[in-house]
Amino acid sequence: MASMNQAFTYSVIDLLDIQPNDQVLEVGFGSGVGIQRLSSLASAGYIAGIDYSQEMVEQATARNMAEIEMGLVDLRQGSVESLPFEDNKFDKVLAVNSMQVWPDTVVGLREVRRVMKVGGRIALGFTSYSGQSSTGLTQILTTAGFTQARIVETDRDFCALAIAP
Repeated sequence: MASMNQAFTYSVIDLLDIQPNDQVLEVGFGSGVGIQRLSSLASAGYIAGIDYSQEMVEQATARNMAEIEMGLVDLRQGSVESLPFEDNKFDKVLAVNSMQVWPDTVVGLREVRRVMKVGGRIALGFTSYSGQSSTGLTQILTTAGFTQARIVETDRDFCALAIAP
């Protein structure tokens, strides 16, 4: 999955325009290939990740050990419905092929909104095999408190983007 998702994950990251000092959260980071890319782009920032799977936390930790030891990366097991981060922490948030398995999408997105700074940007990426439809996704983001929600489509994949007001 890591190699299959890598190019798409990188394209979602590119939509967020990561800056060197950004604080970024990835929800459902899987094997950690996106975390690796984020830590190289936000080289003076802070990259956090939360994933429900202990196995994925272990894989991503092994992949990003040097950055973790430097204090640049912080990977944790947990749920999007109860993020272990303080309010107004993150400039950017992304989730690739994970939102469709959250127990309650709106609750998860509201929790993500809580940990985002005003003006922060969120990107939710979905490949064609995710099973997620783009229909209604901007409405879900708006219901969760985001603004300027829009869909960016590629061949069969898409990304929902929005701003934390």
